[in-house]
Amino acid sequence: MLSPEILEYYQRGGEQERLTAGAGRLEFLRTWDVLTRTLPPAPARILDVGGATGIYARPLAEAGHSVRVIDPVPEHVTTSGALDGVTAAVGDARDLPEADGSADAVLLLGPLYHLGDRADRLTAWREAARVVRPGGVVVAAVISRYASMLDGILKGFFADPAYVSMVDRTLTDGVHSHRGQVPRWFTSAYFHHPDEPAAEAAEAGLTAARTVAVEGPAWLTGPRLLEFLDDDHLRGVMLDHLRRVEAEPSLLGASSHLLTVAHRPAV
Repeated sequence: MLSPEILEYYQRGGEQERLTAGAGRLEFLRTWDVLTRTLPPAPARILDVGGATGIYARPLAEAGHSVRVIDPVPEHVTTSGALDGVTAAVGDARDLPEADGSADAVLLLGPLYHLGDRADRLTAWREAARVVRPGGVVVAAVISRYASMLDGILKGFFADPAYVSMVDRTLTDGVHSHRGQVPRWFTSAYFHHPDEPAAEAAEAGLTAARTVAVEGPAWLTGPRLLEFLDDDHLRGVMLDHLRRVEAEPSLLGASSHLLTVAHRPAV
């Protein structure tokens, strides 16, 4: 289901803390904000595909939802399956072990950026559309086409010619071909142009697809971002303003991550 390189990257355990410490908290807070405004009220059955260690499954279960995590990494399944109110199984986003229309909502918060072929991404979208009930919602995360370029500027990675070459390829066709040389450069992936995920959702038969920015440009503020995240007032002001501009087309490409929200047509 995953290449050895990608599997080894996740088996290092980085997903345990990535969204709960440092700048990663902004991705979590913004994703959670979108989810709370998008998902049906509890109790609902939510299928969390690529749910990793349960960073979203835990608060969803605490909110009263029934959550099932499907993930290709066995270690992730063990961790998330131990959470109260969460069940978990090893599985592939392209072939979900779930019945038609069995979920009120489906989350694809990880799979799409590890499916380099468009045909595979469409298969994942179609599987999500199959298992969600008519009228149900699918929420999918992607990494922005421009994230590695902006990250390289922010963190000084462009001093390495290998990074320059990698970003040049990504800007050309979205392929982030890393091969695991430097862990902080992520792992091999596909980075979407902001126009792509909604088009993929529509081709898979989902409707009313809309894409919003997760972090917006705020993730590029470096150490200043941590000051905002650590201050209750400043954090609230920042999140409020990011919410107000989350759908602004001119800012989508500046975000590190994007969320696309779409629906299965009602019967």
